[in-house]
Amino acid sequence: MGNPLYDRLFGIHAGKDTPFLLLPDGQTITHAAFLDTAARIANALNGYELEPGDRVAVQVEKSPEALALYAACAQTGLIFLPLNTAYTSGELCYFIENCGAALVVCDAAKQAELTPIAEAQNARLETLNADGSGSLMRRALGMLPAFEPVKRTEGDLAAFLYTSGTTGRSKGAMLTQANLLSNAETLVDEWRFTQDDVLLHALPIFHTHGLFVATNVILASGGSMIFLPKFDLDDVLRLMPNATSMMGVPTFYTRLLADDRFTGDLAQHMRLFISGSAPLLAETHERFEDRTGHRILERYGMTETNMNTSNPYDGERRAGTVGFPLPGVELKVTNPETGEALPQGEIGMIEVRGPNVFEGYWQMPEKTAAELREDGFFITGDLGRVDVDGYVHIVGRGKDLIISGGFNIYPKEVELVLDDQPGVLESAVIGVPHADFGETVLGILVAEPGRAPDLDAIMASVQNQLARFKHPSQLIVLNELPRNTMGKVQKNALRELYKDMFTAD
Repeated sequence: MGNPLYDRLFGIHAGKDTPFLLLPDGQTITHAAFLDTAARIANALNGYELEPGDRVAVQVEKSPEALALYAACAQTGLIFLPLNTAYTSGELCYFIENCGAALVVCDAAKQAELTPIAEAQNARLETLNADGSGSLMRRALGMLPAFEPVKRTEGDLAAFLYTSGTTGRSKGAMLTQANLLSNAETLVDEWRFTQDDVLLHALPIFHTHGLFVATNVILASGGSMIFLPKFDLDDVLRLMPNATSMMGVPTFYTRLLADDRFTGDLAQHMRLFISGSAPLLAETHERFEDRTGHRILERYGMTETNMNTSNPYDGERRAGTVGFPLPGVELKVTNPETGEALPQGEIGMIEVRGPNVFEGYWQMPEKTAAELREDGFFITGDLGRVDVDGYVHIVGRGKDLIISGGFNIYPKEVELVLDDQPGVLESAVIGVPHADFGETVLGILVAEPGRAPDLDAIMASVQNQLARFKHPSQLIVLNELPRNTMGKVQKNALRELYKDMFTAD
């Protein structure tokens, strides 16, 4: 029976002294050395008396060891649950409780504040730091560099990724081995990745883009990665001559274009630039092509499905579109009220079906039923249309989700914090266009009668309670919020009013 996820992504490289991770200090970690580390971690996990299907909640900095922990979870049949490193302990408490984590792995700096949270769930807590130190690796280094993978099937769960709705309540999207494998293997073919590729990897690995797209594609193709801890412009410019491809969010590309060192000569040997996680402005497409001669390939995916569509590798990469449905993925545009398919060209709700679509939300059957139809189509929440040539256009979102720098931000969560501040009667949080981040957060407040909210104090409170990427770029005080006849706040009117706030020259 085997273990498909491990066998087809990791096990195929067993014993190969081929380069896998190229670190910014010049060190190279081979496939064989990486798998040795993963096996040692798997043996350590096995010693914690965990069972296949148990959840491992992980909030650690990006490192080779953190990636090896993902491989070890695949090897042992544990469900890998990566968490954004910016989440506060208050935010982490919900994830750990909701998933029923059996093991929590965190940076040693977070150990003291997370220990009582883990203990309340009867979860074990181990540490793993950015330099590879910590209690997990101390234990792992004493283990054998070999581990027989636990038998699993393609239908077994491999990972949870938490997403949210506009209510702010996070949902654990359950991803199977088949979900991850089908997407990775399809993208290898669609984007022409081979063992000769060197991917410039500056994305985080707690997110589907950096982990289940970038990393899995390189594993499936047998290529290597220049493995940067984060996007550092100097490092990216220095190491790009050693790469053949790059995946990034729009922010990566706007920052490259803002630096005169980024020239056509620097990028001439590159095979492919890919962008996703947020809309790429047509202006960025054009400036990038003018500078380098390369047309960025834009694609569309989400937490629950990984990748759904992609502009073509061969053929026109059309700005303002996310290309065509991937092989094996069905996409339709429906009436949001009735669910009936709409004629080509009309705007409606995008729904997708395929082997990439998740199993549902952890312990939320009602939410799963509301968003995942019985026939397998997932209601994405994105509004779009398909043009006469078959290109998919995303024209908006049915929900008020904000995507800033590739991160999802749910307005209600920020509004709850703002509404609780002294002198604030109510708030509305919206996303407005931003040349660097795609969108940025704008907080709009209405003061209590006779009160003048202290905006600096409010921002300080927000910073203490929410991850940095959720912080409003600015707070504005209005006399009242625009509402329709039913009393609902008209956020579309607010977005229109402030749409040029961060993009005007």
